Amino acid sequence: MAQSPSHKFGQDLGKLIESIVLEDILKPRLQEFTQANKYYLDAQGYRPARQGKKVTWQDKYGNTHDLDFVIEADGTDDQIGQPVAFIESAWRRYTKHSKNKVQEIQAALLPIIELHQLSAPFYGAVLAGDFTKPALEQLKNNGFAVIFIPYQDVVMAFRKIDFDIAFNEQTSDKIYSQACRKLADLNETNQDLLRQALIEVSKAEIEQFMEKLKNCLERYITQIFVIPLFGTSYNFESLEDVLTALNQLDLNTPQGKFTKFEVRITYSNQDTICATFEDKHRLETFLRRLES
Repeated sequence: MAQSPSHKFGQDLGKLIESIVLEDILKPRLQEFTQANKYYLDAQGYRPARQGKKVTWQDKYGNTHDLDFVIEADGTDDQIGQPVAFIESAWRRYTKHSKNKVQEIQAALLPIIELHQLSAPFYGAVLAGDFTKPALEQLKNNGFAVIFIPYQDVVMAFRKIDFDIAFNEQTSDKIYSQACRKLADLNETNQDLLRQALIEVSKAEIEQFMEKLKNCLERYITQIFVIPLFGTSYNFESLEDVLTALNQLDLNTPQGKFTKFEVRITYSNQDTICATFEDKHRLETFLRRLES
């Protein structure tokens, strides 16, 4: 089935915007940061340490997801390191599709974050186009750092090269076809002007995003709570039985055997890791990992 001109233009425009924002604007900043701090930046392309050109990571359910960028501690071209940051991107032309895309990003990244929760990695999303405020808030409320470039800012950037892309669902196929050809024929001069325009409109968002990334990866531990728990387990059949037992419990002379360690670690950027360990050696291994 032939692809409609409007759909083709939307796809081609999205690929161009994502390429400029990710490859020309964000990637150089990430490379500068990771090289200065001895991290490894993995992006799409050949890397001996993995198969294929995609950056693929597994989540806690065993599902795999292709991502745009992953930052690793102790990673090299030949060795996969410990992931400390995950970044994904998306372009959407109409707000009616934005919530679904946000849910896709969450479904991909959050189970990966849960798998690596004991290192509390950074995770972010780079969005361009039309996204509703509730969709953006949904990501932020789930802990995402977000770069958002609104569609109107993209339209303004294209006007710098005398290219009007302010189309809507009533725009004719003929105009879309002409726009597809014009987009495909952009020369290097216009591409550079477009790049500079997008850098300008996204500058504040990029700076905020990089500051959050820096705060996360340069954080330091401010406090460690380790609580060894001893006690006896009780089973009850009703709330009344529980309340009766609580009133009879002697809190001044507690008894029971060791059950587990509860650990809470707070960082300088307010990140918190809470964990439970039933074995002292596993707790020691975890704490030693924090040293690196």
